[in-house]
Amino acid sequence: MKRTVREVAEFVQARVVGEGSVILSGISSVAAAAAGELTFVENEKHLKAALDSPASAIIAGEFAATVSSSKPLLISPHPRLAFARAAHLLCGTPQRGVGIHPSVMVHPLTVLADGVAIDERVVIGQSVEIGAESWIGAGTVISDRTRIGSHCEIYPNVTVYPGVRIGNRVIVHAGAVLGSDGFGYVRDPGTGRYEKFPQVGRLEIEDDVEIGANTTIDRGALETTRIRRGAKIDNLVHIGHNCQIGENVVIAAQTGLSGSITIEDNVVLGGQVGIGEHARLEEGVMLGGQGGVLPHKILRGKGVAFWGTPAKPLREHLRELAMLASLARKK
Repeated sequence: MKRTVREVAEFVQARVVGEGSVILSGISSVAAAAAGELTFVENEKHLKAALDSPASAIIAGEFAATVSSSKPLLISPHPRLAFARAAHLLCGTPQRGVGIHPSVMVHPLTVLADGVAIDERVVIGQSVEIGAESWIGAGTVISDRTRIGSHCEIYPNVTVYPGVRIGNRVIVHAGAVLGSDGFGYVRDPGTGRYEKFPQVGRLEIEDDVEIGANTTIDRGALETTRIRRGAKIDNLVHIGHNCQIGENVVIAAQTGLSGSITIEDNVVLGGQVGIGEHARLEEGVMLGGQGGVLPHKILRGKGVAFWGTPAKPLREHLRELAMLASLARKK
């Protein structure tokens, strides 16, 4: 999708320094840039490499505003964010199927809004509702009483269990399983056997959530598992029953959450984090990769980084590591 530098700058709310009529047709990193492409730099030390690259234009911070350049510069206080928004304008959205493929199995009581596209071999159960302009990828199964909002993207081979609620503009990547039974059992002290505890609650996913490939999110046992607006969940994440995930939470790959965990707004979880049942992470907490939180524990401190298992504030964690290293040297 070809756009002028001026059009891109207006879209991302950047200031143009140089020729605004230059045509852009794509985006790239500095290292891989070609003529006609837009790239970006976040700090001054990488600016020269960008100026020397074949890229036709550069998004940069205020540090580049007075630099002499033959390339047009788009000056933004947040270059990476501006570049991400420019990508939407220059790259558009991937081509989707149009209409409903003949192989699709749709129950007569399902309601499809205008512009819904459904690819081959999709199975849609009874009393399902799918909102306008949503796309369902090949091989996906959407079970009874599910509601999916408008402008959603459900990639191939996703499985949605009965009664799940999905908001607007939600992206679910391939292989995800939404609303499966939680891992809940009761032990019979007489026989030593485990009996399944009822898993009859619901899963609700709010607007603008993105869920990675092969991620699994359980329904509530007796209540509701809820993923709130704007949460971003990476690949291979597991979220147990009754969890409450706040707004704009970011969860990296291979993280595992036990049941009944509360993650408040704007929390960031690194990769391979493990959190025990009934724990709470309060607003703005950051937990580093492979960090662990014991059951029923609370982490609090907006903007505070925690690390290790059991998780502690980063400075405390590093101090303990230094002490252990010192003891090892003395030995």
